Amino acid sequence: MKQVYFGSCSWKFPSWEKLVYSSKQPQNFLSEYAQKYSSVEIDQWFWSLGSSSYGLPDRATVKEYDAATPSDFRFTIKCPNALTSVYAYRAGNKPNAWFLDPEVFLQFLDRIEPLIPKTGLLMFQFEYLNREKMEGRRVFVEKLLAFFDALPKGLPYALEIRNPKWLDSSWFRFLQATKLAPVLLQGYWMDNLSTLLQQSGTVLGPLACIRLHGEDRKGMEKATGEDWSQIVSPKDAELERLVPLLDRVIRSETVLFINVNNHYEGSSPRTIDKLQALFDKQFSL
Repeated sequence: MKQVYFGSCSWKFPSWEKLVYSSKQPQNFLSEYAQKYSSVEIDQWFWSLGSSSYGLPDRATVKEYDAATPSDFRFTIKCPNALTSVYAYRAGNKPNAWFLDPEVFLQFLDRIEPLIPKTGLLMFQFEYLNREKMEGRRVFVEKLLAFFDALPKGLPYALEIRNPKWLDSSWFRFLQATKLAPVLLQGYWMDNLSTLLQQSGTVLGPLACIRLHGEDRKGMEKATGEDWSQIVSPKDAELERLVPLLDRVIRSETVLFINVNNHYEGSSPRTIDKLQALFDKQFSL
């Protein structure tokens, strides 16, 4: 399944001992992780926005991640929320001065430069944009067009939005026309992913990402005690509906990244095992 990259959302979890790691504290979490999986989502650089400043990745950390992974490994990187949050962090309704600022992105890109050859997607995750934050989708699209027009061409940019009603056929046509990859979320307040894929006709373009997150983050943390070694909320029926639709996406020559969060069922590695088994069965049909 060369068209599919399975991975988790972050990776440093001691409770994955024997599932992914040789011990609870391996010498290098990411290096052992990369022996089992082909991709991972980097979430840590997303949380960059303060009330009066923003942070950028540490260059030494970037080099460590590069050294820990083989050349065919792929990162799906969440770009800073300094670029995607409308308001400054914990500052009421004070506008975020760096919202969709090309210069901020260029600084970020410079910091992660060693990882660019291994980057599967550069993901821009937007919050739910109500009328107070964004006049409407038309205005949002205009801002996106101006932003991406100022960025370097040829990089694997991807968009995740959390306004379910905006995810219609015209949205997917916009993404294809601008060569932006869709990032589709299962969980939180989003519509059912299987229904969305059926409605979109599964034509997602050359690159796409599915993020399996679940609906109740705090509830899952309470149920697991943050021991992420077991499934505590199985979603077998949901996965069985989803995999044939994703198979159609892959057969349309989309390179697909499937990022699984511990909060989806209780254990990313065990969910990925299920998915791989379901895909193996589907590919044999």
